[in-house]
Amino acid sequence: MSSEQLAPMTTLSVPDNRRAVMLALAAVLCWSTVASAFKLSLQYVSPLQLVSIAAAVSTLLMAAVVSKQGEWSGLGRAWRRNWRWYLALGFCNPFFYYLVLFNAYDLLPAQQVLPLNYTWGVLLALLSVPVLGHQLRTRDLVAALVCYSGVLVIATGGNPLELEFADPLGVGLALFSTLIWCCFWLLNTRIGGSAPVNLLLTFLCGLPWLAGALLMWGDWHWPPLAGWAGAVYVGLFEMGIAFLLWQGALMACDNAARISNLIYLSPPLSLVFIALLVGETIQMATIVGLVLIMLGVAVQQGALRRWLLKR
Repeated sequence: MSSEQLAPMTTLSVPDNRRAVMLALAAVLCWSTVASAFKLSLQYVSPLQLVSIAAAVSTLLMAAVVSKQGEWSGLGRAWRRNWRWYLALGFCNPFFYYLVLFNAYDLLPAQQVLPLNYTWGVLLALLSVPVLGHQLRTRDLVAALVCYSGVLVIATGGNPLELEFADPLGVGLALFSTLIWCCFWLLNTRIGGSAPVNLLLTFLCGLPWLAGALLMWGDWHWPPLAGWAGAVYVGLFEMGIAFLLWQGALMACDNAARISNLIYLSPPLSLVFIALLVGETIQMATIVGLVLIMLGVAVQQGALRRWLLKR
């Protein structure tokens, strides 16, 4: 994700760049553990159960944040102004996005879904051309070519020329989740205001979709303690605390570029946690594919060009 997509609604009058870096690193550490948490939790709960419990926990967390910030009065105004958008956002996230993503994690090794999920930043740049009227840049096309060559390496297990996919459905779900996430962010461009208020209203609109799915598919059974612990962790850290830490980092720094590149620490750290906690042997195809994907993301965001100019 880019600094522009997670830009804060307000800025502090006195920047504290050291504090900003510490908050950003804490957010990156949270994001680096969630792929392992997804995979471990899915041993005890279904994808629908996992997203339902996690979304409920995140909703409670955001309600507490809104209450602490004294923004309850703004909740009603935001709803009256943008209720149609919140209904659409709630369907996209948490309902549809996480349901598709967790099913991908259920089918594929975590080390494969993780890098595939990082392609959403490049896809967002491509979709913003027809949806938002942005100009298509050469670097967007180059980024897409590099990024999706990495996808091909991972999806084929390191044999891209043979075009034999180990699990086409799992790969398709992982890539489809990036499309849903892009739609979520594109819808978000229509809404301003407080980030915690927006997230709370979005999740409140997503909970009925999850409840309806549980009733329709009869997918509820009482999880064991490990299932509850994993789902609560996902709700707190993936959907809540990491977001708030990153927002705090952006608000504390005087320039988002100071911390935006720290996001690139998350994928390699995630692979370390996947190897240590989940027990997966990291394949060379995963490493090569991840390098290509992150290189594509860097090209798209202009980070590679900025880095080269410093040399």
